[in-house]
Amino acid sequence: PIVDRALFNAVQAKLAEQLNNHTTTRTKSEALLMGRMFDDRGNLMSPSHVRKRGVKYRYYISRPLLEGRANLAGTVNRVPAVEIEEAVSDAVRRRIDAAPTIESRTIIATHVARVEIKSSHLVVELKPILGHQRSKSTSGRKVIRIPWQKPHSKRRREILMPDSKAPIERRPIRADARGRLIVAISQGRRWLDELVTNAMADVEAIATRERCSVRHVNMTISLAFLAPSLVKASIEGRLPRGIGIARLCDPPAEWSQQFRKLGLTSPDKVVDIRA
Repeated sequence: PIVDRALFNAVQAKLAEQLNNHTTTRTKSEALLMGRMFDDRGNLMSPSHVRKRGVKYRYYISRPLLEGRANLAGTVNRVPAVEIEEAVSDAVRRRIDAAPTIESRTIIATHVARVEIKSSHLVVELKPILGHQRSKSTSGRKVIRIPWQKPHSKRRREILMPDSKAPIERRPIRADARGRLIVAISQGRRWLDELVTNAMADVEAIATRERCSVRHVNMTISLAFLAPSLVKASIEGRLPRGIGIARLCDPPAEWSQQFRKLGLTSPDKVVDIRA
């Protein structure tokens, strides 16, 4: 033998342990439809996730999209995981009349063979009942079709008001946007003060500590250079709707230019529009 029996057995035991750990991890994965999800071109959809402000958002993404071959992906190549998993488990639960106490994970693992994402519905193929042979024809498949459409993007959009819009016709900044803006201005001033007073501080260190990007730190610090009248209008909620953090970041150094950039030709144009 190339290696002695004891070493060979030890290696085999280690490999078996790793395989079992991998299987256990896969079984306990949050992705209930992992290995069962496909787009309408037959591509496997892999589980993925992002974190925003400490919240985890799960998705299923078409494999070609992950590999940089978007032209080969299906018409719907990225879907919210929780929404799809709930739709599938609820439909199968109703079909088999399962007890409410049975977990969705168990229902999917036991009864779901494949889920295909269409632009207007989901096609759920059920596993054959134990003891029955699957029909060789496609008509023999047990399939559930679930009406579904991909939700529209929730990306934030702002309305840019034309310069000719009379101040009295403008709506005031939203309360939640005003709150975020005030917090950002305060944070920018605090970080700027830290850079000025602490010789050891730098933007990279702040970004690492706050768990954000260097660009985010720089953009937030730029709010510390806003004209005092703009800061006062922000605090008092007198800014027009559509003027928030995104539009106030990285302002011109000259205060008069800041007003022109926002379509407010002078500080007098920041009027009380709350009524």
